[in-house]
Amino acid sequence: MKYSGIDLHSNNSVVTVTDENDRVVAEKRLPNDLAKILGILTPWRDELAGVVVESTFNWYWLVDGLQAAGFTVDLAHTAAIKKYEGLKHSGDETDVRYLAHLMRLGILPTGAILPPEQRAVRDLARKRMQLVRSRCQHILAVENITARQHGTRITSNQAMGLRAETIDQMRLQEGVALAIRANAAVIATLSAQIEILEKRLQEKVTAQAEYALLTSVPGIGRILATTILLETGPIERFASAGNFASYARCVDSQRISNGKKKGEGNARNGNKYLSWAFIEAANFAQRYCAEARRFYERKKARTNPIVARKALAHKLARACFHILKEHKPFDVTRCFM
Repeated sequence: MKYSGIDLHSNNSVVTVTDENDRVVAEKRLPNDLAKILGILTPWRDELAGVVVESTFNWYWLVDGLQAAGFTVDLAHTAAIKKYEGLKHSGDETDVRYLAHLMRLGILPTGAILPPEQRAVRDLARKRMQLVRSRCQHILAVENITARQHGTRITSNQAMGLRAETIDQMRLQEGVALAIRANAAVIATLSAQIEILEKRLQEKVTAQAEYALLTSVPGIGRILATTILLETGPIERFASAGNFASYARCVDSQRISNGKKKGEGNARNGNKYLSWAFIEAANFAQRYCAEARRFYERKKARTNPIVARKALAHKLARACFHILKEHKPFDVTRCFM
């Protein structure tokens, strides 16, 4: 039996094939060319237990290509892999051999490989978020310019609705007016693109039963429901509500020994998009749901607003896990009692 690991970089990959004794039988650094990578793996196809690819920003093309060629592929969860720090030498070759070694032992931490169609819709939602944040920067720029010139800010809605004639009525210096026009043009363009993306996302997710279930949760509307649904993927990949809450970065990260805190773990381990979604949901829930507000106020009285908001986000994350797992709408008494 053979095992293969691929250390993927931006412009090249180190490919190795090892046997059941971790001896290297083939190894080469290749450009990121699927045909060349398949060329080194194909002679070992019948003996390969699988190919493990390091999870980097650019893995889509390689994993999809390997799967299409008939290889069994695992995506290494790099944040969960920790090598012995006392090694005297390490490099791409040792790293890729270690991936193959973990696969051979059956202890390789892996990430989810969603189908290309699902990834495309999920990435569309991420693109929408990127455009919204960019638009927010330009809105804040307009607000700051007006505050400097007149002593008071205009509202974000006013900034989004600025037109050329409105800017002319502000009686600003020519350079200042030109700056606002530039911001206003970008805001209008981004708003138009955001609307297009939101329309497409709604077409893709509203037909799913899970979407309607998620919108039954207080604080979760169509945008947050879309984000949670797409970023979660198949709920079956999470063993428990605690695993899902941890993936959403809604749990503490600390090391405990003999009842004492000895340090903290990797607080960023998990999905940043789910983390944002549940914090936003907590902000809305404590404003519009009486039970959520009482829970938040009790926590805040004992800790602080930040911890209380995180605790409420944790509650909502666990509730969403059970909603998706059991296919039942939100039950406020079950969540907060």
